[in-house]
Amino acid sequence: MDALTQQLMQQLGGGGLSSISKMIGSDEKATGTALSTAVPVLVSALANNAAKKKGAQSLHQALAKDHDGSILDNIAGFLGNPQTANGAGILGHILGAKQNTVNQGLAQNSGLNIAQIGQLMQIVAPLVMGLLGKQQQTQGLDIGGLASMLGNQKKQVQQSSPDLTGVLGSLLGSGRGQAGLGNLLGGLGKLFVKR
Repeated sequence: MDALTQQLMQQLGGGGLSSISKMIGSDEKATGTALSTAVPVLVSALANNAAKKKGAQSLHQALAKDHDGSILDNIAGFLGNPQTANGAGILGHILGAKQNTVNQGLAQNSGLNIAQIGQLMQIVAPLVMGLLGKQQQTQGLDIGGLASMLGNQKKQVQQSSPDLTGVLGSLLGSGRGQAGLGNLLGGLGKLFVKR
């Protein structure tokens, strides 16, 4: 598991995962499994966006202005009213037109339905941005430092979850649409096999 996913899972200890499970109508195990795939997908998408100078600048500004990490200081409060963080808007920026493809892939292989995945992603996106904002602030990252940190996170994802690497390449690489979805579904299937 990559570092950001581990951090988020720690933040959600003490009842956070249970609250999210109740909100989306799932059990904790299925929610945890979906989360452990959703976070690396978001981090990798952010790394791809930040690999371009304009994308890195936009992300750096968004983190400095709107996502300073304070969301993590009161996770229970956020989970009480997650709509206030505009997770849908964040996902639109991170995933763009690939959002439905991601949701379909996660739903098909996690045991959650597409509506539950959609809800989960809207809850997780502001938390991931909060984690990144906190790191940007505490480490004093400039635009290049942020892009580099995200690139390193993406490498961690590839090393800790090799099954996810091909999925992310097909999903977040070129806009191949449905062909990408087929690869995504096949790759995600390997992630959810009981070992």
